[in-house]
Amino acid sequence: MEFLVLGSLETRESGELIRVRGMRQQRLLALLLLNANRVVPVDALVDELWEDPPPSARPQVHNAIRDLRRILSAADECSLVTVDVGYRLVVPEDAVDAHRFVARVRAARAAEREGRSAEAIGLLQSALDLWRGDAFAGIHCPAVAGAAMKFNEQRLTAIEDLMALRLRAGEYSALVGELHGLTAEYPLRESLRGSLMIALYRGGRQADALAVYDEGRRHLAEELGLEPSPQLRALHAEILADSPNVHGSGGADITVNDPAAQRSPHSADRREASAGAQAPEIHRNYLPHDLTDFTGRSAELDSLLSVAAQEPGGSPLMIAIDGMGGVGKTTLAVRVAHRVAASCPDGQYFIGLHGFSATRRPLPPVQALGTLLQASGLDPGAIPDSLEERSALWRSRLAGRRCLVVLDDAADTAQITPLLPGTGNAVVLVTSRRKLTALDGSLPLWLDVLSHDDAVALFSRIIGEQRAAREPEQIAKAVELCGHLPLAIRIAATRLRGRPAWSVVDLVDRLASTPERVRCLETADRDLMSMLRTSYQHLNPSQRRFSRLISLNPSPSFDIDHAAAITGLTRGDAERCFDVLIENNLIREDTPARFSFHSLIRDCTRELLADVTDPATASG
Repeated sequence: MEFLVLGSLETRESGELIRVRGMRQQRLLALLLLNANRVVPVDALVDELWEDPPPSARPQVHNAIRDLRRILSAADECSLVTVDVGYRLVVPEDAVDAHRFVARVRAARAAEREGRSAEAIGLLQSALDLWRGDAFAGIHCPAVAGAAMKFNEQRLTAIEDLMALRLRAGEYSALVGELHGLTAEYPLRESLRGSLMIALYRGGRQADALAVYDEGRRHLAEELGLEPSPQLRALHAEILADSPNVHGSGGADITVNDPAAQRSPHSADRREASAGAQAPEIHRNYLPHDLTDFTGRSAELDSLLSVAAQEPGGSPLMIAIDGMGGVGKTTLAVRVAHRVAASCPDGQYFIGLHGFSATRRPLPPVQALGTLLQASGLDPGAIPDSLEERSALWRSRLAGRRCLVVLDDAADTAQITPLLPGTGNAVVLVTSRRKLTALDGSLPLWLDVLSHDDAVALFSRIIGEQRAAREPEQIAKAVELCGHLPLAIRIAATRLRGRPAWSVVDLVDRLASTPERVRCLETADRDLMSMLRTSYQHLNPSQRRFSRLISLNPSPSFDIDHAAAITGLTRGDAERCFDVLIENNLIREDTPARFSFHSLIRDCTRELLADVTDPATASG
């Protein structure tokens, strides 16, 4: 027998509804369920069931208990026990849907703390699926009403947590409709409004995100005479400025200020802020959110942390991480940044330079410096106009400070040189798809794809360990078809997680052929091939043509003479083309003078039809 209270009160046996007739009996059952497996005194039941109890109140309670016993007699595991002062309803914990809800939410939070975000999402969703309406709908007595408010609040908090987790998983476009409905239903829940703003902004709808903020501000002013919370105002300012701190990175959800930190406009802190209290000094930490399902990279992480832990010298420590698109450069840099943030107490800065963005032009250094100077606390009116003056002012503001600066997705050395600190104890992390060989004094780190074991572990964490355990061989095939590339694995696993009717073999079937693989690795939010294609923007037409011609050849690898014969170039020209492809991480050098494509880079290269000027040559 099960008891459903997350909605109208229902009792079911083997799925069949058992009617509990009469409002007094329903209220009595609700009170006993609230105190399941605990004694409820008769006097407490009388006080809850009547505002002004009649002389026959106690006999009426006894009669109602007798009727409930008759209803419960069909269930072996449930009983209604009489004790000296009252009654105790004995039921298994999982017989009451409210208990199952609380247990699943608790398990979801434990999974999130341990980095199992996919499992946390599944547990929260299953907890919320138990709800059919407001808790104890239609049951009116003080104790039940109070409990219903508590459960309803827990439900809203679980919804907010689920939306935040799904945003971190990169489900921006898919959440917009849900969040619109939720903010309309709960207009004062600022966490939901903040999540909707982020989802719209990440989906390329900046104006709509700002409109959602304005709607919430007007509603608060009209209903409560309040302004939005400092967290929501800060998020609005970041979106208004098109700040890099609000852009997604590596598929993670990144927020400057978490709107979930201020769930309700009724707290004492909120009232103090609205009364004009001075806000505390802002700690200048602009680092993106660290992925909860970060997997692998132990050797690289240990190496970088060891370098960063060294005693600071007179010059900034610069680390340049390069690798092919989607290999996880930003994810690793953010993980390192969070680990060393405590040793850089004078500020932690992050800026996306869009060097290889499919939708935006690379950020000019003068504009990047304007953003960084404002982030350091400088008033916009005090920022000079020229690149040289801004660069000098930035160096001056960091001089003598122990700061951390993350320059993400750099196009080339020229873009980042004006952004580098001049002296002092700063730690600078740079990521780029190109090898930044001209960045003198930097420590280079080339990032390869994941090992087989780490690739399987990442895939399994995203879809859930239980689901993964059922098809280990197929998961191995899936990550192999994804080329062990972290972004490809994340897109494929997220697609599988969103299709509960699929088995892993269904995904493998779609990844097995090139056209299907290209479609499977594209979602509303991320397109792997489009992202990889931007790596070719630094190649001239002849270099693109060279790359495509060798990609069409069935050979798994090439030496310089082989490539020269395929393309018709001289040996020297073929070698120079290979040098450029290596510099841009578009081909790998397996041994000295022998080269091969990553499988997904080969797929992408073959699509570059527009760069082939001679179709007849292209077929060779």
